[in-house]
Amino acid sequence: MKKTKKRSKGTGSVYQNLRGQWVASIEAGWTERGTRRRLTLKARTQAGVRARLDAARQRLSVEGAAASLASITVKRWADQWLIGHQRTVRPGTFVSDCSAIHRWIVPTIGHLRIDSLAPSDIRRVAASQEEGGLALATMQRTHAVLCKLLADAVAEGFQVSQRAREASRPGVGPSLRQPLSVDEATKVLSVAAARPDASRWVAALVQGLRPAEALGLTWEMIDFDAETMALAWQLKALPYVEHRNPASGFRVPRGFESRHVHGAYHLVRPKTRSGIRVVPLVPWLTTELHSWRLRVPASPTGLVWPRDDGGPRSPEFDRRQWYAIVEQANVTVILPNGRSRRPLLYEARHTAATLMLANGVDETTIKAVLGHSSVLSTQAYLHTDRTRTRAALAASAAMVGLGR
Repeated sequence: MKKTKKRSKGTGSVYQNLRGQWVASIEAGWTERGTRRRLTLKARTQAGVRARLDAARQRLSVEGAAASLASITVKRWADQWLIGHQRTVRPGTFVSDCSAIHRWIVPTIGHLRIDSLAPSDIRRVAASQEEGGLALATMQRTHAVLCKLLADAVAEGFQVSQRAREASRPGVGPSLRQPLSVDEATKVLSVAAARPDASRWVAALVQGLRPAEALGLTWEMIDFDAETMALAWQLKALPYVEHRNPASGFRVPRGFESRHVHGAYHLVRPKTRSGIRVVPLVPWLTTELHSWRLRVPASPTGLVWPRDDGGPRSPEFDRRQWYAIVEQANVTVILPNGRSRRPLLYEARHTAATLMLANGVDETTIKAVLGHSSVLSTQAYLHTDRTRTRAALAASAAMVGLGR
């Protein structure tokens, strides 16, 4: 065996074995057992093996040493990645990311090695979703999860080509969510006004509450003297550690703040600090909530809009009530392709913003009401600006026929 001139420590070694092959060896991280891993390269000539060694050394300096530079499939890496991912993201995000991986990414490219991925493989995931009739927003979300999956693989030291990681996303299109017009909102509220839970739908169409905010609103968050409500919690179903096994406990990341309500349902904090806010109540809603409190089904956790048995409303139940209202009001949304559909419940929130815009309300005030921006990063700002937000909401209520 012929050895060459000794190199500096950590830069690898080159030698010729008994078969006459030129071999290069370089340290490439650690195995799962904690032992050193060495990357071995071979070539017919000394110049050839040196070129391979230089390329490997450059790759390691850019991407870092891997725990294992052996081939690893997308599925195997995704399984490892999800274990750590669950500790750093909100439960809802984890469930959504799991769905993207298990329903689309793994079935499409899970069998491929991550070091062999090409841009065409990345595009295949979006193509399979398009064939399945999924919306563009879902395709974009899955692409973002796949990009994060591959970026974290590189951070761990695995080899993923830059071309694959920078593959084009599945296009950009306009949002299909549309606000209702003033006339449409008035029709919907005229139907909702005849329901016992009329306040729930005014909170959506005029106050702009997110569905999860409305379902998680409790009486302790409402200050009737000040005519305000504090939006500091949302109702969410947290995933179990083991699917459909309550005894396994709930899957939550470190530092996640929640209060158990019933079953899988918890009150959780909003995603961002700006989501926590105090909003004035329009006079009509204050009066209606006073009346509703006297006849609302008793709820152990004090929910403002519970089910008939006092438990939390599920998002599915809430949407069914909304669809019944808009169908009775005979209100539909016309899409760019000419087709029509029922208004989505989340579009009630868009309607609230539109009503304020129609009244000439400035963006800062709208953001204060909807909790959209870091402009309102402190409760102190909200308190000093409450006169303006109250006037904005009152104008919206008057526009759709909700006077005192």
